[in-house]
Amino acid sequence: MNRPKFPVGASVRVLDLPVDGHMRVPTYVRGKTGVVERQCGPYLNPERLAYGHTDGPAVQLYQVEFAQSDLWEAYAGPQSDRLYLELYEHWLEPASPPAWSHQR
Repeated sequence: MNRPKFPVGASVRVLDLPVDGHMRVPTYVRGKTGVVERQCGPYLNPERLAYGHTDGPAVQLYQVEFAQSDLWEAYAGPQSDRLYLELYEHWLEPASPPAWSHQR
């Protein structure tokens, strides 16, 4: 089984992959940078499961934290507002830390 690529506290960018059909990544986070809050473990790829493919390999799942102000251009809420999403490893790449991230 593969080990997690990203440790808790790692800065990651969500890829903007051209995917037709079922996907588990909201378009509004594509290209955005967040911070890994938790490693959730390996699971079968839900994009393949949606089409009846129950073969592996398992894919690491992460909970990623995003600042709301980084996601929405005219966000008027508090700078401390955050969104947490669970995203699979194949949608993530290493990134420079966002300005709001904190040391772990």
